[in-house]
Amino acid sequence: MATRFLDRSRIVADPGWSRWLVPPAALSVHLAIGQAYAWSVFKPPLESALQLSGTQSALPFQLGIVMLGLSAAFGGTLVERNGPRWAMFVSMSCFSSGFLLSALGVATRQYWLVVLGYGFVGGIGLGIGYISPVSTLIKWFPDRPGMATGIAIMGFGGGALIASPWSAQMLESFGTGTGGIAGTFLVHGVVYAVFMSMGVLLVRVPPEGWSPRGWTPPAVAARPLITDADVSARNAIRTPQFYCLWIVLCCNVTAGIGILEKAAPMIRDFFAGTATPVAVGAAAGFVALLSLANMTGRFVWSSTSDVIGRKNMYRVYLGVGALLYLVIALAGNSSKPLFIVCALGILSFYGGGFATVPAYLKDLFGTFQVGAIHGRLLTAWSTAGVLGPLIVNAVADAQKAAGRSGPALYTTSLYIMIGLLAVGLVANELIRPVSEKYHEKPAERLTVEGQAR
Repeated sequence: MATRFLDRSRIVADPGWSRWLVPPAALSVHLAIGQAYAWSVFKPPLESALQLSGTQSALPFQLGIVMLGLSAAFGGTLVERNGPRWAMFVSMSCFSSGFLLSALGVATRQYWLVVLGYGFVGGIGLGIGYISPVSTLIKWFPDRPGMATGIAIMGFGGGALIASPWSAQMLESFGTGTGGIAGTFLVHGVVYAVFMSMGVLLVRVPPEGWSPRGWTPPAVAARPLITDADVSARNAIRTPQFYCLWIVLCCNVTAGIGILEKAAPMIRDFFAGTATPVAVGAAAGFVALLSLANMTGRFVWSSTSDVIGRKNMYRVYLGVGALLYLVIALAGNSSKPLFIVCALGILSFYGGGFATVPAYLKDLFGTFQVGAIHGRLLTAWSTAGVLGPLIVNAVADAQKAAGRSGPALYTTSLYIMIGLLAVGLVANELIRPVSEKYHEKPAERLTVEGQAR
């Protein structure tokens, strides 16, 4: 019975079914797994209750992000083969089970269970859930793929805005001892299972050959880089376009996550020696603003890419992003509003880059296995997640050891980010249409689909 329920053939939409029901289905998953960005709420209580160091309390989150990249890369083909309902169900099962295992680990004071549950099992749920709706959304919205994927991926960026206050309130109500933390994890596991199940039940795939009423695809000649052909995931990773786009995403994410990870101490350091220092509460408000910019950019900029094209949109992310970094480096602590505006712009481009890349992949490689290709590309995120914080923190530590303070702690890393964005800009310019030798012929496509089954 469960196999029949998850069977891809049983979720083909009936005639007249509204495609606008798919984005809410995708959001139910992405808003849930976006809780990962709110892990910091649990760090202090865990450190106090289980006598952990800051490094130890970060392990579940770090392993979760690693597993996100790995499960997306290696599970992408399974997602394409089994369909979005199967993928969302697996994501729901793993993500919720991760919280339940974590609750057991805290209750029994076995921290390795928290790492295993939230980091390993929950991290698989993160990766499969992140890519689960991408291919389906693109097929339902061939006229606006950037907007469609932006809606869903916006949810991942905004999940922490819901999870942070909710988790903090539960810890306040249940207590910050082992019993309170375990109870909070337990509630998370149950509530997220119910919330994500809405997406599992609601999601549908379009019938073969479906297209929006009244929509006619423009001629390929009028759409630079866009192909009507299909490229398999196996062939995609053999193309130079895949690796150019990998570099583009890695550079853009590295630049954004460098600010995001150290946002609160950075703004305090920049204005510590001025007449208008930044208080701890104001720094926290700055972090919230950055999260909002990250979330908003995922929808606004990816939707804009439907109008101006994906390549032009990444020219904005990388080129204008480099200019914003340059303004921060040169203006330093001369203007607080200028610093904030530039940081918000950089974080909006960071979020927009995530949301626009599935549509860029669809333009280059077609819709055949775009979800699997997206999963492989997300290894760029895993790499950037290490590089960005490493660069900013290592440079700041070195400058502090040399006796420097204020903006001088970050100037070198800012110029490194500018250099990385310049590299990404060059890689974007090198992207050309995929050679026909990588396109799937009808007979080859049937072979690939047969192997997938």
